[in-house]
Amino acid sequence: MSSETERRLVGGTEYSWCRAVPGGTGITVLGIVLADQSDISHFRNAIHKLQITHPILRAKLHFDPSVNNFSYIIPPNPHFQIQSFDFQSTAEILRTIRDSDTDSSSISSFQLILEYEMNRNDWASSEEETESKPDTDVFFASSYILDGGALAMIIRLHTSACDRAGAAVLQRQLLGLITEEKDYEEELGQDGELGLGIEEYIPAGKANKPFWARGVDMLGYSLNSFRLSNLNFIDADSPRKSRIVWLKLDQDHTSRVLDGCKSRGIELCGALSAAALIAARSMKGLPLGQWEKYMVVTLINCRSILQPVLSNNQLGFYHSAILNTHDISGEEKLWALSKRTYNSFADTKRNNKQFTDMSDLNFLMCRAIENPGLTPSSALRTSFISVFEETVLDRFEKKQGIVELEDYANCASVHGVGPSIAIFDSIKNGCLDCACVYPSPLHSREQMEELIGEMKKILFNLED
Repeated sequence: MSSETERRLVGGTEYSWCRAVPGGTGITVLGIVLADQSDISHFRNAIHKLQITHPILRAKLHFDPSVNNFSYIIPPNPHFQIQSFDFQSTAEILRTIRDSDTDSSSISSFQLILEYEMNRNDWASSEEETESKPDTDVFFASSYILDGGALAMIIRLHTSACDRAGAAVLQRQLLGLITEEKDYEEELGQDGELGLGIEEYIPAGKANKPFWARGVDMLGYSLNSFRLSNLNFIDADSPRKSRIVWLKLDQDHTSRVLDGCKSRGIELCGALSAAALIAARSMKGLPLGQWEKYMVVTLINCRSILQPVLSNNQLGFYHSAILNTHDISGEEKLWALSKRTYNSFADTKRNNKQFTDMSDLNFLMCRAIENPGLTPSSALRTSFISVFEETVLDRFEKKQGIVELEDYANCASVHGVGPSIAIFDSIKNGCLDCACVYPSPLHSREQMEELIGEMKKILFNLED
């Protein structure tokens, strides 16, 4: 391990997340529930090893007013403290949540803790406080004792330091270390390196765009935003938090959906986007043939197309976004719309839009943060839905190693700038399991559960 403190300025995409997270979008949470609370010592040891292997996990964010930018400062040694909540403290947190949210009575304690952590914002500050704000960790760890003595272990991360693909790797490594699997011990045996921002790894020429084309695209994105349809906003004025609803399918229905995607040469993100678009429009009760335009954001893990190629084990933010709009009339069938949405995304990706539009979208994201009035009802909604090109494939068993795994999940907050619904999809032991995150009370839990219910009906009825 290096004996010196490292530091580097954040890149353009990382900077946009440094601007977004204080408002509530980009707080990533990883959660694992184990049956035995004595496993807290394994949790502590696992975090220590992860911070040695991944230097970004021991980083602090520092704002430098002289360059109006943020830096990562990486101390040479791990530094962390698990914030532990005993059963009584956890029960009080859950009671407070349920008292303030009448719709939460039937929601599991684990989900409520995930939501609670997703809305704990150590990076929040006003513009006036930014210059004087002390350096802030990008990584926090907490533990909670749930009913029956189960232990919920939560990691909370600044998204600039760990994207969704990195979070999936981190979760697997965490569980592997807790269960003392030798493969993970060997993998995490040496100190890693602090990577650069994604812009530094884009292959030469791939991000080039003529000045006039950049201007046309920026104008197009701006004008299109006024024509986009959204789910109806329930409360656009009250302070917001991120909430979760779940979309789950059993093995049989999951296999049918995946087989349908494979036979048509598309990925699951196409089917999920199509089901959501059909469901959203059907909820409005509009007459058939009345067109609405919706924006879909697809996030791409760019590691395999960077130079040099990076592995998912390289933590940082190495995703890029592709925006596509789709006109929906109410007459669409699932598979036809799935192919249309996925092919639009694939064509855009083939044209390298994930690189050529990166700086444009980062700029527009920051402008929306600064000027919420540029979005409908000042809701900061930049799209209807966001999905990921790649589905996370999890193969954790119910019992693994020396501990009993009861549940796990990972997702990120969206109640600042972002979509109305962000789908974090995974396949758990052959079953589709999606954490669908939305901003509340801009949208209500009842409204989002209705949307997910409509999506499930559509995914159950797969005939065109």
